[in-house]
Amino acid sequence: MQRRYVLLLMLSLASLTDAWAQQDPSFSHYWAMETAYNPAAAGKTPLLNVTAAYNMTLVGFKRNPKTVYANADMPITLIGATHGVGAQLVNDALGMFSHQRLGVQYAYKHKLLGGTISAGVQGSLVSESFDGSDLDLEEAGDPAFATGQATGTGVDLAAGLYYAHRNWYVGVSAQHLTAPTIELGETNQLEIARSYYFTGGYNIKLRNPFLTIHASVFGTTDGLTYKGQMTGRLKYTHEEKMMYAGLSYSPANSVTLLLGGNFHGITLGYSYEAYTSAINIGNGSHELFVGYQTDISLSKKGKNRHQSVRIL
Repeated sequence: MQRRYVLLLMLSLASLTDAWAQQDPSFSHYWAMETAYNPAAAGKTPLLNVTAAYNMTLVGFKRNPKTVYANADMPITLIGATHGVGAQLVNDALGMFSHQRLGVQYAYKHKLLGGTISAGVQGSLVSESFDGSDLDLEEAGDPAFATGQATGTGVDLAAGLYYAHRNWYVGVSAQHLTAPTIELGETNQLEIARSYYFTGGYNIKLRNPFLTIHASVFGTTDGLTYKGQMTGRLKYTHEEKMMYAGLSYSPANSVTLLLGGNFHGITLGYSYEAYTSAINIGNGSHELFVGYQTDISLSKKGKNRHQSVRIL
């Protein structure tokens, strides 16, 4: 990204810290949205899995970041092997910039040491745009700044590994492997840096058969900035009922409250992230999550069976 674009972004969102310098959106429900960061997680359950989320960051600030995410994935069996396929849509607005990504995912799965290991890839069409219609420049007509809508597209790739074994899982992945440079108009460019992710989790059974503790971690870096997150949730499950509550902590960044449950076969979740910096507690981030699963096997008689998304 050109220095002037960096300066413009800093001016339009002056309150941002290094935690938001990364180009990929961040979600508090990362543990239920693993395909957002790792294509190898596609088809990890035997059902069609649909997830969606809306995240609004830095509430109260003008042109604050807003992200819409949707993904659908499922397993398939071909030539005696299990594979995962998925499709992903991301719409991310940050200041005067907006980012759209449409991707398709593929994962190959293999039984290993009592668990399943997956290797996945994702190909995406990326669209970037900059809206300079509200710019108030001291020097009118500066060719370095677009005063209207400037857009550009590119091709992007991602890859990852994922291993799940009963009550625990771990995954590593890399986004933007091609590090595409998007042409915005005739005079400006936007460089998308590679980013790397790590996720892991463990489910702890308690004496009460209806309660479990779900611990998970998330880490990401683009080589310049870093972010880590640790989450613990207490989950209640009985028959078709499911509810959870939890806390998440990101060192030197934020504390997040999570609440959710299963309502009529659909999992709904909400989180509020309060930043531990000088930003007012009311200027945090709201996030809504929706999950749904259904058995799409055509070989079974009767109606397809529906159930809520399985949250690790």
